[in-house]
Amino acid sequence: MRDMSGKVEISGELDMCCLAAWTAPGQVRSLIEYRLAAWGLGRLVDDAVLIAGELVANAVACTPEREIRVQFAREEAAVLLAVWDSSDAMPVVSPVKELTLDDIEPDARALDDGHDDGTGGWGLPIVQALSDECGVWRTEPLGKWVWTRLRAR
Repeated sequence: MRDMSGKVEISGELDMCCLAAWTAPGQVRSLIEYRLAAWGLGRLVDDAVLIAGELVANAVACTPEREIRVQFAREEAAVLLAVWDSSDAMPVVSPVKELTLDDIEPDARALDDGHDDGTGGWGLPIVQALSDECGVWRTEPLGKWVWTRLRAR
């Protein structure tokens, strides 16, 4: 993009709306990886794309077939990722539990449609562990932003 003086200005910030479909997390992960590479912050890629995948997947699960919004911006010493969805349901952090051998036994029903093996719900603890800061705020008249900040060390 060129500014008013004709100089090329590259911000690379991401601000997009998309359908809350199961393809959205992969699309957002790819776009964030490209942004980080362009900003010279490749060392943040692994954590940032894992966090992005979790937050976007949660938004898709809360508001299937509706619109979600993703913002990803570079700050002075960090990157900020925020995901909006139209659900008023606040994120619930499941307690982390220690796995036992019974938890890793093969599950004969694992491929059955709708089967819940009870191993889900660990995304937000992962986000909290990898983020320097994270949180959520409601929006009016509905919805919420779930955000995370990763420091560029």
